[in-house]
Order: sequence, then C-alpha cells, then structure tokens
Amino acid sequence: MENLKTIVEFLQTKQIIFKSFKEVSPKELGTRKKVSIYIGTDLQGYYADIMWLEKKSRVLRKEVEELIKLHEKLEKYIDSSIKKKYIIIVAPLCSKAKVLLEEKNWKVWHHV
Repeated sequence: MENLKTIVEFLQTKQIIFKSFKEVSPKELGTRKKVSIYIGTDLQGYYADIMWLEKKSRVLRKEVEELIKLHEKLEKYIDSSIKKKYIIIVAPLCSKAKVLLEEKNWKVWHHV
C-alpha cells in the first residue's frame, strides 16, 4: 500500500489539492479489503473520496462493485455526501470494471 505523501504528490501532479486529507481504515467501514481509503476536503469545502488499490491480480467488475459499496459506506461514516471520487489502480484492470467506475462518475487513474 502507498503512503500518504506519495498519494498527495500524485494528486498534485493532476492539479488536485486538498485543505484536509486523512486516511480511513477499511476496518472502520467494516471490510477486510486491501485498499487504502482517504477522505479529502477540497478548497471549496467539498469532500472527495480517494482510493488506492494495488495488487498483482486483475481488478474485475465484481471487485469494483464492492469498492462502490465501500464508497457508500464512507458517505454514511462521515455523514455527508462526497462530491468527487478518485481511484488509483496499480494492477491489471478489466475494461468492463473501468467502464463501470466511469459510469458512476469516478475519475480512474490506471498504472501497471
């Protein structure tokens, strides 16, 4: 899993800056998934969900559906709606999974 500094630097290269940024443990959302979850507040005061998924095997549509459910749990956890959703995937990505994320208004960055 990546550390906070690496993720903040990556987002800065995309001109995405937050005034507050903290990690939410997947355990707090009731999951054992190996994903890093961060909640950020942008300069306009809107929440953003940033997920970092790194693995060796392919990311499939079924797993993406679980990540979308995790996002919904995160909204309940902070008791607010989240305007922006970003996911950084360091793994092979199924094209159907990517399409599903984009349909749900996620910004997907894919690195292999």
